Amino acid sequence: MASVTLTAGGSGEPGAVAATGPGTVPASAGRRCNAGAMNVMERFRLDGRVAFVTGAKRGLGRAFARALGEAGARVAISSRDQAEGESTANELRAAGLDVVAVTGDVTRYADVEDMVARVESELGPIGVLVNNAGVCEHLPALDVTPGSWREVLSVNLDGLWFCSQVVGRSMVGRGGGVIVNIGSISGFIVNRPQWQPAYNASKAAVHQLTRSLAGEWAPFGVRVNALALGYVTTDMSPEPEDPEAHQRWVEDVPMQRMASADEVAPAVVYLASEASSFATGSVLVLDGGYTVW
Repeated sequence: MASVTLTAGGSGEPGAVAATGPGTVPASAGRRCNAGAMNVMERFRLDGRVAFVTGAKRGLGRAFARALGEAGARVAISSRDQAEGESTANELRAAGLDVVAVTGDVTRYADVEDMVARVESELGPIGVLVNNAGVCEHLPALDVTPGSWREVLSVNLDGLWFCSQVVGRSMVGRGGGVIVNIGSISGFIVNRPQWQPAYNASKAAVHQLTRSLAGEWAPFGVRVNALALGYVTTDMSPEPEDPEAHQRWVEDVPMQRMASADEVAPAVVYLASEASSFATGSVLVLDGGYTVW
């Protein structure tokens, strides 16, 4: 197979991909993990790694950042609101974690480049990228405006793609790294009672992009997986009081409850660590059994 060179784009635009010669296999191709030298719990450690979590000022992103930090990683979090990002970073630092906050909009390629440059300047090369930033609008299909469609796809898909390409370029160049994309069971099902066609389409695309990048970058030592979550309670998404929503979100779940952010966060550590060293292109479902029906 041909080796690949990723070249940086100019003026804040995506870079180009060019083949550099037939029959050349990257040095990292086919390499094996040295996990046999570690005990089971050591394989979950992230000491010495730099992790970057997007959309981490609250909720799931904050829980992911905390879990990665507790596993030993130095963590960078991003948000569009500088004050809220710094507040979350201070909260995590108070817990003894090594955290920096950066501000930017993942839907702007130049912002992504700037955020990544700052993270790598302060902490070092990013070894783990968690693409968590996302938005959702509950609207029936006939009520979705071009603007609302574009907003959801811009954050959930374009932003994830921009971050993956910018960070992935560095990972491919170094011959290693891990990307964890936050997908959703909405990429497999149609949620009820709320209608959310743009969100569902964006998460299905996230799952397929995960597989595409995994296949392309595996020879370069870069693993790409996704986490498809069911219903999770957060500050912004409490357990619903509406009887119909409660039926669909809680009572229809075999485990008869929603998850907490803290209990799904360890799955990100698993996918980011050597504990999952043979996993790439996987979409790990954590939904309390929701999709077994």
